[in-house]
Amino acid sequence: MVGGGQLARMTHEAGIPLGIRFKLLSDTPQDSAAQAVSDVVIGDYRDLDTLRAFAQGCAVVTFDHEHVPAEHLRALEADGVVIRPGVEALLHAQDKGVMRERLRAAGVPCPRHRIVTDPTDVVRFAEEGDGFPVVLKTVRGGYDGKGVWVVRNAEQAADPFRAGVPVLAEEMVDFSRELAANVVRSPHGQAVAYPVVESIQVDGVCDTVIAPAPDLSGELSAQAQELALRIAAELGVIGHLAVELFETRDGRLLVNELAMRPHNSGHWTQDGAVTSQFANHLRAVLDLPLGDPRPRAPWTVMTNVLGGDFPDMYAAYLHCMARDPGLKIHMYGKDVKPGRKVGHVNTYGDDLADVRERGRHAADYLRGTITE
Repeated sequence: MVGGGQLARMTHEAGIPLGIRFKLLSDTPQDSAAQAVSDVVIGDYRDLDTLRAFAQGCAVVTFDHEHVPAEHLRALEADGVVIRPGVEALLHAQDKGVMRERLRAAGVPCPRHRIVTDPTDVVRFAEEGDGFPVVLKTVRGGYDGKGVWVVRNAEQAADPFRAGVPVLAEEMVDFSRELAANVVRSPHGQAVAYPVVESIQVDGVCDTVIAPAPDLSGELSAQAQELALRIAAELGVIGHLAVELFETRDGRLLVNELAMRPHNSGHWTQDGAVTSQFANHLRAVLDLPLGDPRPRAPWTVMTNVLGGDFPDMYAAYLHCMARDPGLKIHMYGKDVKPGRKVGHVNTYGDDLADVRERGRHAADYLRGTITE
């Protein structure tokens, strides 16, 4: 797996029961997954020679991020390395402009959009629709709210162009909430769909995921799952695909983002589904039969733990575990920095209000926001 973050760490964990030999390309020995994997190569994923050396002896190469240069992946594929998802699929998660055009051509509902060249062009784009505000995104490299701007006038439109990469303009969608449809697809076309979840963002960062999304009609849930499965087949995705969606106030679904790897909106599956997203991603890239995606409990809530002012989160374990023996804590081994994702907690049960409160209390206590 290329990338040493928490997604690789948790994917490795899912492979242990299957006896999968896991090799990691990590930036530093301190990265989250590098602390847990025994076979670690320290190197730069942007260097082709490093990638070629790393891939030797690997049955399959997969990723915990989308940032490996496409030309390097094409070179690896030309060398005979099995890349999953393949470069032609992964390109749609790397480049938002490419993704938007491919989805538009396939008839997938998306926000109004186009590539803009300068602040004046942003004004034209706004005038073509309902005016400001509009959303600007760098086509590559953004995540957790980075590389995304809500622009309310021409003066605010200058910042995105300073990154030196193309900028995508999108309409500001009037949505009631954000949803995510997670699916997994194997090389021979088997696919499974997890329950559609509600994803609650705070300051551009995922805070809470509720599975299944409360009060989502059966019709709209099925529509979201079918849309994600269609996108996976259309783009030739092998492995896990997360389709982030807007549910509009008039009852429509619009595709916001794609991720072709395990995803924050699927972390609940570790404890809340028969087969986790991480286990099914491994099964898919290794062309093994996929596991059951059904939920184990009526409600599962994933609450992210963000870094705060208290670096020793482990002192909070005594309180959290004693208060809630059913709590599942997943920490990433990261240095604590304010606002940084350093772990998550999963809670589950029959009463959604109770499940949410338990998750919120644990996450806040681990962060140090509350102390009792």
